[in-house]
Amino acid sequence: MSERDVEPGLDCILYQSVHYEAMARPIEFDRSKAVDKAVGLFWRKGYQASSLSDLLAVMGIGRSSFYAAFTDKRSLFIECLDLFAERTLGLLARACADKPPVDALEGFFEGGLFGGRDERRQWGCLLVNTVLEMSGVDDDLAAHAGRHLDRVQDAFRAGLEHAGAAPALAQDLAAMLMLVNEGVRVSSRRASPQAAPPPAIAAIFRLVRNAIGCPSTLQITREIAT
Repeated sequence: MSERDVEPGLDCILYQSVHYEAMARPIEFDRSKAVDKAVGLFWRKGYQASSLSDLLAVMGIGRSSFYAAFTDKRSLFIECLDLFAERTLGLLARACADKPPVDALEGFFEGGLFGGRDERRQWGCLLVNTVLEMSGVDDDLAAHAGRHLDRVQDAFRAGLEHAGAAPALAQDLAAMLMLVNEGVRVSSRRASPQAAPPPAIAAIFRLVRNAIGCPSTLQITREIAT
């Protein structure tokens, strides 16, 4: 076919087709950073109150990129729950590697996921929040978060066993600590970011130490000094 056989305007049509296809292609972005931003939004506002528009704004991506990377809001939320759980478990593992296990667990309860008086302490726990929000609304999401809480409870149990508790006692104490954890995370949502950890935490861990015959680091330091 010669140039004279090409229909008028065909080149322009082909150009526009390629141009529009390029425009429709999702823009590349840092996926891990975008998911991290989504975790913060879901953690602070909850699943239902976090609209797609909110997510696109905080993640800094367009609608086409969002659907190409995450399929839908629910899939992204599950990914955020998984990431939050892995971070929580990683925090516990590192703390137990650096400190006596019971001290590490107490520090987890006092400082939460980030420690100190970070404003995110007031957001509670994404896993606990999800169980409360989605139970009876989306039971599969609530159950997914609940399974991660079971893993956290198992980490409590492992730390208590490492501290010297018999397996049955460690299991019972870990279940008690999970109940305390859920209560503390809910209570933190109505406290100010600058609020000190509840005094009850120290009392609970005194009971834990007494139950397994494990003195605190402070007690050991005093004994050595005397």
